[in-house]
This record gives sequence, C-alpha cells and structure tokens, in this order.
Amino acid sequence: MTGAGADPEAGPAREFVVEADGGSRGNPGPAGYGAVVLDAATGETLAEAAEYLGVVTNNVAEYRGLVAGLRAARELDPDATVRVRMDSKLVVEQMSGRWKIKHPDMKPLAAEAARVFPPGRVTYEWIPRAENKHADRLANEAMDAGARGERWSPSTSTADLDTGRSAGGRTATDGGARAGSGTGAGTGAASAARTGAPGAARPPAEPTVPAEPTTPAEPKVPAEPTAPGATGSAADPTAAPSASASDTAGTRGAGADAGPPAARGDATGAPGPAGGRGAGAVEGPAAVGGARSASGGSAVRGGAGAAGPAGPEAGPRPDAASEAAAGSGAPGSAGSSTTSQAAASADVRAARTVASPGWGPPDMGAPATFVLLRHGETPLTPQKRFSGSGGSDPSLSAAGREQAEKVAASLARRGTVQAIVASPLARTRETAGIVAARLGLEVAVEDGLRETDFGAWEGLTFGEVRERYPDDLNAWLSSPDAEPTGGGESFAATGARVAATRDRLVAAYAGRTVLLVSHVTPIKTFVRLALGAPPESLFRMELSAASLSAVAYYADGGASVRLFNDTSHLR
Repeated sequence: MTGAGADPEAGPAREFVVEADGGSRGNPGPAGYGAVVLDAATGETLAEAAEYLGVVTNNVAEYRGLVAGLRAARELDPDATVRVRMDSKLVVEQMSGRWKIKHPDMKPLAAEAARVFPPGRVTYEWIPRAENKHADRLANEAMDAGARGERWSPSTSTADLDTGRSAGGRTATDGGARAGSGTGAGTGAASAARTGAPGAARPPAEPTVPAEPTTPAEPKVPAEPTAPGATGSAADPTAAPSASASDTAGTRGAGADAGPPAARGDATGAPGPAGGRGAGAVEGPAAVGGARSASGGSAVRGGAGAAGPAGPEAGPRPDAASEAAAGSGAPGSAGSSTTSQAAASADVRAARTVASPGWGPPDMGAPATFVLLRHGETPLTPQKRFSGSGGSDPSLSAAGREQAEKVAASLARRGTVQAIVASPLARTRETAGIVAARLGLEVAVEDGLRETDFGAWEGLTFGEVRERYPDDLNAWLSSPDAEPTGGGESFAATGARVAATRDRLVAAYAGRTVLLVSHVTPIKTFVRLALGAPPESLFRMELSAASLSAVAYYADGGASVRLFNDTSHLR
C-alpha cells in the first residue's frame, strides 16, 4: 500500500499513535490481544485489531498486540512515524532498549515488532492502565469471543464506544491525560483476564529476565506438586493439553478400549485457581488449544467503533505488580471487583489454603499442551470388547468415521492445534488422518501411544473373561503389576511406557499444542500421572469414543489437567 508520505507533493508523513494490550485468563491461560491505531493530530480511531490466541502468557499476548498494532499502522501508511503507548512497562522498556530481553519467548516477538517500521520511526511510552482502556477492552472482547468458540468481529465491538473516543475525537498528542483512551495490540504472552475497569486486581505474570530491575510482586499461586511416583524432571510433563470441561464418570472399564461398566460417581470439574495452574484445574472449551491460534482470528477495521452487543468483562488481569515479577518495576494497582473477579479471587485463596509445604512457585512459561483424543468407534466398541494392541487391529466403523469428522470440525473451529501425533494402530491412524485433512497438518506416528496388549482377552467381553479366567481377572483388578492371561501388558508396564513417551513429546513440543490420538489406557494414564493418582484410579475413569481430554506440562515439571472426556462436539 502506498502511504501519503511516499508522494513528495503529499506533504510530510503522517504520525500515528498505537495503543496495544494483551491479557491471559490464567497466565498462562486463554489469552487475547487488542490494538488501536489513532491519528496523532485528531485522536480519531483509524483501525482496530484483536485476536484470541489460545493458551499463552500475559507477556506474549502483550507483544502480540504490539506487533498487530504496528502492522495495522503500516497498512495505513508505511511511511508514517509511530508513537506506541502501552501499560506494559516490560514491553516499553525492552523495546526502548533500556532493558535486556532474555526470555526465549520474548526475543523473536520483539524482533518481529522491530522489523515492522525502520529504526527510528517508532518511539515507546508507558501509560497507566486507566489510559489504555480501548486496547484492554479489545483484548477482552477477543478472549470472550474465544471462550464462545468464535473469532472477534469488528462489527460487534463496542470498545471504541465504551471509551468515548468515537464520540469526541480526542487528541492523541496530549500525553497521558486521556483517561478514556485505548490500548495496544500485544504480541507477547497472553495477559490474564483483563477487565475494562481501571485498576482491576491482576494475578501475577510469568517470572522473566532476572537481570532487569524488579520490585516485589504479589504472592503467586503455588504450582501443583509433581505426581508422586511419576517420572519427574525439569521437563517432566504429567498431563494432557487444554480442552473443554465435562463431567467424568467412573467405570470399571479399565484399560480396554470399550471396557466393562462399573458403579459410577459423577464428578463435575470445577474451574481452577486464577493462576491457571491449580492441581486438577478444569477449564471450558476455550481452553482447548495451545500456545496460539493457528487460524489467526484477528481483524482490523477503520473508522469509528461500530455499535453492537458488548461482550462480558473479563476477570482479573495482571498489572504492574505482575510485570515487576517480569522485571518491570511499575507499581501495582487495585480497583473494583466484578462478580467474576470475586470468584477468581476466592479460587486463589482456596488454592493457597490447601497448598502444602514444598510446593514451588509456578513456571509461567508457555506449556506443552497435549489435547488427548480417543479414536472413534470400531465394530468392537459398542460390544464392549477388549481391544488392545495385540488383537485384530480393527478399523473405524461408519459411526466412528462420523465421530472423527465431528471432532475434526470442532478442532478446526478452535484453530489451536499445531501438530498431530497418533498411535500406530489402524483406528487411531484413521481418526488422526480425518482430523489432519481438516486442519491441513501431517500425522506423526508414536509407538508409545499404542493401547495395552490384553493378551488372551483380546476380543472378549468383560463377562467372558470373568467366566474363562476368573483368577487372572481378579489379580489384574487388584494389582497394576498383574498381566492379562497369555502374557499381555500390565498397567505398570503401560504406565512406564506412557511416562517415557510423555517426556519425549514434551521435550519435542515445548510451548506448543499437540493433538495426541490414542486409546483408553494411555489417555487415562496421562491424566493419572498428571494428577498423581494411584493406579486403581484407572478403573474410576470413563473415557468415551472420540472424546477430548487435555493436559498442560510446564518446564518446572508441573502439570495441569484442563479437560477430561469432553464429548460436546459429538452432540
């Protein structure tokens, strides 16, 4: 696009103000950014951008917003000069060159922002959060849209109207005096549940850049303890990636792909603490996804803000106190609480109450998120027959293929899966292939994701095994070391295999969201290890065909179960 400054007769280049912001409801958690481009002379809103990012940190969301705002300004006039205004002291100081950028997630984002305009054309200014409402509300609108499984749309945005900017054309050159002015687009870590209200309480952000000046940050919600007995290390994940919440019912279906039912006790998952890392935290459908949205759901619009229904305000958002933990030093602020903020605060208090000595501070880097998909139905599934890795290796039935198509459509709408890995068995490879075709991804095969070998029980129902091998079945139900009749694989052996597979995949996909297409026993084992639950918990979980579960793994060895047995996409 040719800008006004490209024509010598058109006069001097234009000057823009870019206000950008980003937020994460959990840090890391479901995140989004907002950015607005203003005319520096008149204060008129020229363009807006917002996007839901999936699960990232506050700083990443802020940087992503910055990049989006700069790009929107460049589209308007590539020869313009730009003044960036953000309430993230970390981003402002780093982009101004006064603070070093040491965090590996921040370096490429900062470099990307620096390339949009030539050096010297962009200056940075820190502003209080109360003066960054426009971008803040755009970020919240994007997160609200993501929670509904939608993309942010400029046609329904009220951020411009909410700040009063469209009504008055405020001057963008009057320093920090514009209390109602907008926000900036962030490209950094997703910021936590931001509200449009100035001074809203914010949860802590990720610890970054220790060499930079810091001030005391608010206490952080402790990370969940590493699962006892699980393989633990700095890169030891113990759970699967994000997905939507669902009720879980216990069955005695053990490891079989269609295990026999037993007494059930429904246990509806409740949201975890605001810090996003509470043990066993369960999130809604918006969480299914990973570090960022692969579909890039941002939109830019010119002109004044369009009227439309306002999205609900978000929960608490990290402020300067959290940035202090990341090396900023900006003073924190406190403000009025909405109902959602009060609920989030209660969750944080509850998490702190049950925290035991020895829990360490959470690693706030972007996790490796495993979205765990059980394959679709096979002819053996409705009959509840043991179907492991040592049997007939059945393919999907017509019902199973339809289920795979439905889950593919659901994951495509969310747009957060970045890679697909499948068990080598036919039913998982077929399910993965249907999803991969919809998402435009390749399928990698991982032998460690295969189902347990059920030996002589393959193809039999639970009742038939009870009749033929009662002693072996009783032993198997009583001990994780017991093998199925005929030299099958014990649950202990499956657990060791899955733990080793988990470690390899976490190292290979750090900071990314990966779809793992597997079977009942491996998926239950991922969840069991993440929770630190005993082996007998495998008999107390129900896992439906084509269901989604999710576990996030952090660099400090912690894991967070974010979803289990979600089948909402099949309805």
